[in-house]
Amino acid sequence: MSAHVSTITTSVKSKDRAQNEPAVVRWLLIAVALIFLALFLALPLAAVFSQAFEKGLSVYLDALREADTMSSIKLTLITAAFCVPLNLFFGVTAAWAIAKFTFPGKNLLITLIDLPFSVSPVISGLIYVLIFGLQGWIGPWLQDHDIKIVFAVPGIILATIFVTFPFVARELIPLMEAQGREEEEAALVLGATGLQTFLRVTLPNVKWGIIYGVILCNARAMGEFGAVSVVSGHIRGMTNTVPLHVEILYNEYNYTAAFAVASLLAFLALITLVVKTIAEWKVRQQLENH
Repeated sequence: MSAHVSTITTSVKSKDRAQNEPAVVRWLLIAVALIFLALFLALPLAAVFSQAFEKGLSVYLDALREADTMSSIKLTLITAAFCVPLNLFFGVTAAWAIAKFTFPGKNLLITLIDLPFSVSPVISGLIYVLIFGLQGWIGPWLQDHDIKIVFAVPGIILATIFVTFPFVARELIPLMEAQGREEEEAALVLGATGLQTFLRVTLPNVKWGIIYGVILCNARAMGEFGAVSVVSGHIRGMTNTVPLHVEILYNEYNYTAAFAVASLLAFLALITLVVKTIAEWKVRQQLENH
């Protein structure tokens, strides 16, 4: 018993020492963090917006209203409109199964969810080309039936789904595991069905985690470049999303238009950051309450 108390006392003292570093060390760490944020976050954002509005608001708006730009925005929104709901459905169901149940293949499912994090987006795009391309495994069959996957909108959606599907699940799994199964078990004992338990107990407890995952998934879907670049074919006005259109404008030395379109992604990043901060705070509160 005394040894256990001694261990706790030593741990508390070590924590106190860690939190009471000399003022010079604390200010030095804060300065390094602020410099890092200024160089790699604030400065690039400032450069994007300054270049976008360099020639005035009218030129900025004209760049956004250009036909190819509108087409890229429309395609990006369509891609996100498909990817986010599908990944939301998969993420919620996968997280619920992993956190609340024990079943054969559970570790394999967790590994597969993490797969897009370990595979380069360019490689994932190439995989879709090898499967659905003209010389791919089922490419000739698709061509015979006049079905276009690669270098068309379906290929862009499939590639984006692959690189974004871990985000919702990965946010919900630790949250659901931390909350445990007690509330669901209590609801079942009181006579609730499985669906009622899920809708009235599980979902309300993880709503901020869902919002957090959806925001990250949507931001990645709209900003994805590598996988989409491989499967899109770069057909101007047809298969270029916003990131691909920015690249084309920049390569054509149309810098004002390129930064104007890029500012849309910057706005998305800022909105994502704000919502992400709020969701993280709410999720942290939920974990502390449990």
